[in-house]
Amino acid sequence: MKWGNKPYYSLDFYLRQKFGQKVFKISLDGGFTCPNRDGTISEKGCIFCSERGSGDFTPPSHLSITEQFIKGRKLLEKKWPSGKYIAYFQAFTNTYAPIKELRKKYEEALSIPGVVGIAIATRPDCLDNSVLDLLEEINKKTYLWVELGLQSIHETTASLINRGYSLSCFEDAVNNLFKRKIEVVVHLILGLPGENKNDMLDSIKYINNMPIQGIKLHLLHVLKNTPLHSIYKKNPFHILEMKEYVNLVIDCLEILSPSIVIHRITGDGSKNILVAPTWSKNKRAVLNEIHKTFKLRNTWQGKFFSISCTK
Repeated sequence: MKWGNKPYYSLDFYLRQKFGQKVFKISLDGGFTCPNRDGTISEKGCIFCSERGSGDFTPPSHLSITEQFIKGRKLLEKKWPSGKYIAYFQAFTNTYAPIKELRKKYEEALSIPGVVGIAIATRPDCLDNSVLDLLEEINKKTYLWVELGLQSIHETTASLINRGYSLSCFEDAVNNLFKRKIEVVVHLILGLPGENKNDMLDSIKYINNMPIQGIKLHLLHVLKNTPLHSIYKKNPFHILEMKEYVNLVIDCLEILSPSIVIHRITGDGSKNILVAPTWSKNKRAVLNEIHKTFKLRNTWQGKFFSISCTK
């Protein structure tokens, strides 16, 4: 395999090739909020998003960026005593603050010894020209990628999950980042209510046509104290079984461009708040099943990628 021992272009392989050694992400909470939470767009947020804004595995935001980083590094050092690091601003919307505050927190993270780059999770509608200028400046000094939570290309789904921005807004953001030579990683969720296999594959085909460099495939989790949990309690919808999810992930990767780096192929919602699917608590078992099924199907990322499947 051209990607080491995996049938897909994994982030681990990509970073090893780029930096010549193991590189780890350390998740951080910059203490930001989100326009989909503070009333600018909505107060509800995306219906699947946890109370910590997808930052359930980050240290508490009252700690400084450096303190959070040190806590995360200590956990990793128990297994991996050496390596380089990507500072990952994960919780909520990490470009949604005054430029002065953004610069201060980004630069603090980048000043920590061993940090070789920065990853910033945000929304397409929170990338105005001043933010883009700052990101371009950082990109010229260090390694950077920006993550955008698309989740689905289908407007019916976008409305259901209360995403709060249009597909054209996403396209503008990707193109603006591409013009500034900033890498883009796109999040898609598999198993959203009302979507079938073809709907999800259509999102993959769409991504093939965009100038992006990475993708995260998430399993839909129902988490406590979210609007999605309320919907699920009132009208239970189909939750993917493990075998169903495993085959769906492989179906997606078979038609995905082999040049796109896979940052994630499953999810691991916090066990304390996870309602469904409970089988996802064993992340290692899920990953093992994905790799085993790749072998059984004798397949790999991009096996069926072609011009025809990008339309």
